[in-house]
Amino acid sequence: MPGLLRGIARTAAVAGTATAVSNRVSRRQSGRWAQQDQQAYAQQDTRPPQQYAAPAPAEAPPLADDMRSKIDQLKELGALKEQGILTEAEFAQQKSRLLGA
Repeated sequence: MPGLLRGIARTAAVAGTATAVSNRVSRRQSGRWAQQDQQAYAQQDTRPPQQYAAPAPAEAPPLADDMRSKIDQLKELGALKEQGILTEAEFAQQKSRLLGA
């Protein structure tokens, strides 16, 4: 019988050791996975959703070159009238000629 007891004791020791090692490996893997989950969670984008600004109102269409030149000429006529070089009647006549009215 002593050989049989020795075999049972050896089997129990091996089984106990294997169980302890297996449990330790399982705990280490669980810890690593938990750590990876925490890192992934920490790296998630925590910024609030981006707010988009309303589109800018459409700008007035650019003036054609001839319109700009008319505006410049009207400014010159106004300046000449203010300086007293043109009378009110001359200013009105030049303005109507310029505007084509």
